[in-house]
Amino acid sequence: MLAEFSVTPVGTGAHLSKQIAKAIKVVKESGLDYQVTALGTLLEGERGEVMRVIEKAHEPLLAANERVYTRIVLDEF
Repeated sequence: MLAEFSVTPVGTGAHLSKQIAKAIKVVKESGLDYQVTALGTLLEGERGEVMRVIEKAHEPLLAANERVYTRIVLDEF
């Protein structure tokens, strides 16, 4: 499965890099193939692994913010 996703905290101001870095850290530590782009992160692996990493990347931002917007696009082959 190939997934493109982005995790965005809502209501935290204009400077998001430190928070987004928390999500990227989760992706890096997953061991899956990934690529960070300007509009999101590409992640490749088995469906269950990919979905767990996305959920795990979402969690630290949700813990630190009132709302988090996560967008996911899936290409399953």
